Amino acid sequence: MSTIRIPPVLRENTGGSRTVDVTGGTVAEALDDLFGRHPALRDRVTEDGELSRFINVYVNDRDVRYRDGLDTAVGADDTIILLPAMAGGSH
Repeated sequence: MSTIRIPPVLRENTGGSRTVDVTGGTVAEALDDLFGRHPALRDRVTEDGELSRFINVYVNDRDVRYRDGLDTAVGADDTIILLPAMAGGSH
Protein backbone atom coordinates (compact mmCIF):
# COMPACT_ATOMS: atom_id res chain seq x y z
CA MET A 1 0.00 0.00 0.00
CA SER A 2 1.09 3.54 -0.73
CA THR A 3 0.59 6.30 1.79
CA ILE A 4 -1.04 9.65 1.08
CA ARG A 5 -0.02 12.52 3.35
CA ILE A 6 -2.92 14.81 4.08
CA PRO A 7 -2.16 18.51 4.69
CA PRO A 8 -3.71 20.18 7.75
CA VAL A 9 -6.22 22.15 5.68
CA LEU A 10 -7.76 18.90 4.35
CA ARG A 11 -7.63 16.77 7.50
CA GLU A 12 -11.16 17.66 8.55
CA ASN A 13 -12.23 15.49 5.60
CA THR A 14 -10.25 12.48 6.85
CA GLY A 15 -11.37 12.58 10.46
CA GLY A 16 -8.10 14.29 11.38
CA SER A 17 -5.83 11.64 9.86
CA ARG A 18 -2.41 12.88 8.76
CA THR A 19 -1.90 9.91 6.46
CA VAL A 20 -4.11 7.40 4.70
CA ASP A 21 -2.86 4.07 3.33
CA VAL A 22 -4.26 3.44 -0.15
CA THR A 23 -4.11 0.85 -2.89
CA GLY A 24 -3.48 1.45 -6.57
CA GLY A 25 -0.67 1.24 -9.07
CA THR A 26 -0.88 4.88 -10.18
CA VAL A 27 -1.53 8.21 -8.52
CA ALA A 28 -5.00 8.29 -10.11
CA GLU A 29 -5.88 4.85 -8.69
CA ALA A 30 -4.54 5.81 -5.27
CA LEU A 31 -6.63 9.00 -5.30
CA ASP A 32 -9.72 7.01 -6.33
CA ASP A 33 -9.16 4.75 -3.32
CA LEU A 34 -8.72 7.80 -1.08
CA PHE A 35 -11.92 9.40 -2.40
CA GLY A 36 -13.79 6.13 -1.93
CA ARG A 37 -12.89 6.19 1.77
CA HIS A 38 -13.26 9.95 2.22
CA PRO A 39 -15.77 11.19 -0.39
CA ALA A 40 -15.75 14.81 0.81
CA LEU A 41 -12.12 15.09 -0.30
CA ARG A 42 -13.09 14.66 -3.95
CA ASP A 43 -14.75 18.10 -4.03
CA ARG A 44 -11.79 19.69 -2.26
CA VAL A 45 -9.13 18.16 -4.52
CA THR A 46 -10.82 17.98 -7.94
CA GLU A 47 -12.74 20.30 -10.26
CA ASP A 48 -15.00 18.84 -12.95
CA GLY A 49 -13.40 15.43 -12.52
CA GLU A 50 -9.85 16.74 -12.94
CA LEU A 51 -7.24 17.48 -10.31
CA SER A 52 -7.64 21.07 -9.15
CA ARG A 53 -4.99 23.44 -10.47
CA PHE A 54 -4.58 24.58 -6.86
CA ILE A 55 -3.46 21.14 -5.66
CA ASN A 56 0.09 19.96 -6.27
CA VAL A 57 0.81 16.23 -6.08
CA TYR A 58 4.19 14.75 -5.29
CA VAL A 59 5.39 11.16 -5.19
CA ASN A 60 8.43 10.78 -2.98
CA ASP A 61 9.07 14.55 -3.17
CA ARG A 62 8.90 14.66 -7.00
CA ASP A 63 6.16 16.71 -8.65
CA VAL A 64 4.01 14.43 -10.82
CA ARG A 65 3.58 17.24 -13.38
CA TYR A 66 7.19 16.55 -14.41
CA ARG A 67 6.64 12.81 -14.51
CA ASP A 68 3.56 11.06 -15.91
CA GLY A 69 0.93 13.19 -14.16
CA LEU A 70 -1.80 11.16 -12.54
CA ASP A 71 -0.51 8.13 -14.47
CA THR A 72 2.69 8.23 -12.41
CA ALA A 73 3.33 4.75 -11.03
CA VAL A 74 3.33 4.22 -7.27
CA GLY A 75 4.54 1.28 -5.26
CA ALA A 76 4.00 -0.07 -1.79
CA ASP A 77 6.74 2.03 -0.21
CA ASP A 78 5.85 5.30 -1.96
CA THR A 79 4.44 8.41 -0.31
CA ILE A 80 2.03 10.64 -2.19
CA ILE A 81 1.78 14.19 -0.91
CA LEU A 82 -1.20 16.46 -1.56
CA LEU A 83 -0.06 20.06 -1.30
CA PRO A 84 -2.59 22.86 -1.76
CA ALA A 85 -1.17 25.97 -3.38
CA MET A 86 -0.61 28.88 -1.03
CA ALA A 87 -1.50 32.45 -1.90
CA GLY A 88 -2.00 35.70 -0.13
CA GLY A 89 -0.08 38.51 1.41
CA SER A 90 -0.14 42.22 0.82
CA HIS A 91 2.18 45.11 0.19
